[in-house]
Amino acid sequence: MAAQNSLPLYVQIAELLIRDIAAGRYLDGERLPPERELADSLFTTVTTLRKALVMLEEKALLKRIQGSGNYVQTQSDVESVYAFFRVELLGGGGLPTARLLSVSKQPKPVDLPEFGASDEGYRIRRLRALSGVPCVLEEIWLDASYAPNLSEEDLPDSLYLFYREALGLWITRAEDRVSVAACPDWSPIEFAPKLGTPLAYAERISWAQDGARAEVSRNWIDTEKARYVARIK
Repeated sequence: MAAQNSLPLYVQIAELLIRDIAAGRYLDGERLPPERELADSLFTTVTTLRKALVMLEEKALLKRIQGSGNYVQTQSDVESVYAFFRVELLGGGGLPTARLLSVSKQPKPVDLPEFGASDEGYRIRRLRALSGVPCVLEEIWLDASYAPNLSEEDLPDSLYLFYREALGLWITRAEDRVSVAACPDWSPIEFAPKLGTPLAYAERISWAQDGARAEVSRNWIDTEKARYVARIK
């Protein structure tokens, strides 16, 4: 599945390993596979892998012992680009990517929770994948007061990173409401569930650094491939 991703490859690999550690695919104290073997499994070079491992070491998720290997150190509340993305593959983890389906400025639907100062919002629809597996339909509504205009060319894979760097908007907290909803009629062919199929559904309200509600998102999850996960440590 084609996806745009503005993150350097070594950052993508680091993010994947962070999510795998959080999901328990690597346990506390476990030694990672040898670097050559791990690089081959991730379809990258040892040089790129080592840059990713340095990031994990800086986040205290990894202890590197000369002549012995790289050992996992599990941590809670690790800073991560995808820290707010709560969907994982059924086997755990998975690197999130996104394919943009559409973006348009529209009046806010009446069925959305109240948010923002404007009567309009940017509706962003995306197909999310985990390690290349399409898993989630995502519809994001960003209050229009945060940007004079948005186009497809503006939006990278990591929206929260884009918000910070381009709009000066920091998402500081979020509330998820999980239920069941039917697969919507704008689902692309790559998303396996058919129109009307009951899916796990997560509606999120996100707050900006000033305490204002900035964004509401809707997520339809293919539960044959992925699941919503929230961990409390």
